[in-house]
Amino acid sequence: MSGDRGRVSVFLAIALTGVLILIGMVADGGARLRAMQRADNIAAEAARAAGQGIDGGTAIPGGEKRLDPELAVQAAQTYLAEAGVPGTATVNEERTQVVVEVQVTRPTAMLGLIGIDTIQVTGRATAVLITDQTQPNQ
Repeated sequence: MSGDRGRVSVFLAIALTGVLILIGMVADGGARLRAMQRADNIAAEAARAAGQGIDGGTAIPGGEKRLDPELAVQAAQTYLAEAGVPGTATVNEERTQVVVEVQVTRPTAMLGLIGIDTIQVTGRATAVLITDQTQPNQ
């Protein structure tokens, strides 16, 4: 019986390490999901802000409604700067939609124990300019 001393301690140490890693994966997995949701929300709001950058020079006199690429990108970048998130905004050639892509980085809670200190996720959203001129039936 004296030869069995310490075996439970080794097993417990190994099992406890596995349990801590599992807890870390669950906790930090939830944090990753929240970061993904935040990235998508910020991208969507920045795209909406960019969608307000309409070219007034042609739209006001009754011409074609299109985005002003400079105004749209500037509006998106302003929103991203206020949110504290890096990202890019691009307007398509037809000037009818803007795509915003952001990167959100979060520190990990438990996975730092195994060398994973941060989680980085990407969010992407597109805003499409709708210019339907039809009037509802009255």
